[in-house]
Amino acid sequence: MLDDSLLDDPARLADVDSGGLLRLAALSGAQVRATAEVAAEAGLDDLADGRPRAVVLLTRPGVSTSVANLLVALTGARCPVPVVISDELPSWVGALDVVFAHTDDVGDVALAESVATACRRTASVVLAVPSEGPVAAAGAGRAKILVPRVPVPPALAFAYVFAAGISTFRALGLLDFDTDELAEELDREAERAHPNHESLSNPAKSLALRMADRTPLLWGLGPIAAAVAGHGAFALGAHAGVPAHVAEYPHAVVERARHRAAASAGSEADIFADPEDEPGAQLRAFLISTRHNDQGEVFERSAARDLPGADVVVPGDTVRADPLLRAAVLAARFDLAAVYLGLAAGTLSGPGWPALAMS
Repeated sequence: MLDDSLLDDPARLADVDSGGLLRLAALSGAQVRATAEVAAEAGLDDLADGRPRAVVLLTRPGVSTSVANLLVALTGARCPVPVVISDELPSWVGALDVVFAHTDDVGDVALAESVATACRRTASVVLAVPSEGPVAAAGAGRAKILVPRVPVPPALAFAYVFAAGISTFRALGLLDFDTDELAEELDREAERAHPNHESLSNPAKSLALRMADRTPLLWGLGPIAAAVAGHGAFALGAHAGVPAHVAEYPHAVVERARHRAAASAGSEADIFADPEDEPGAQLRAFLISTRHNDQGEVFERSAARDLPGADVVVPGDTVRADPLLRAAVLAARFDLAAVYLGLAAGTLSGPGWPALAMS
């Protein structure tokens, strides 16, 4: 059962959070800074010696899928090279291609085989993996290995993997971003979500309460927001044991029965409302919006009119209108909200959880 009073009691929160998950979830900015340092030391600028034929993102279970989907969404259809997501190395990869991979499993033999093959074919390989294990060994001396320097549980490593991915894309001339600005925005989001801030002023606590005792429908207003929604669903499943439906909004609309059910859920202005008192309230629609251009805001208003009871999840007004910054802030918010929800629901209590998760 959800103990929502826990969220506004910092002392009890600290007692329940014996593994320090809230502190670890607040380290996104530190992960970005540390990864940028590792990327500079690894010499990623060497990747810019000519535009690659293709970029292959090898995904494994964990946050790598969320990161890969967001990278594809950020580069968009106008990306000058194909960006391919795969869970194993495509047979056509060769010397003209760049491969980026991450795994949470240091003993991931399947990925190690893909990395060894990519290196043997003289593809450019970037790995966001620990320095030990078969994957790192497969790329030793040939791949650029960006090791994690801020220890967090794998499910909270989104910022590390994302920073490694966007650093690779920046070296290839496919994305541009300012490391310091990104890290500072993530620090500000962590400060807004500090345990000492009450639910009404804490975006992560507020989001956690709105998702409690419901099945969240995380519908992204555009490809970038849909990729963030996918990470939100991962975070909820990893930390709070909450299943969520994810879709880009136009696809959600054509699932007419589900869309009608979401529309009938009613207003969610009262985050403390009893779901048993509201027909259809077992579902709650969340419209995820990066709100980084005028077209996105028009789409947001239109979707909100279709679903007057939906929650609109957006970055803070102070976040610059840059899709990469805004997507990263929202991904961090979902991580923090999922941890708050897991603690309040009792799914993340007990000593040793982070250590166990990182093993």
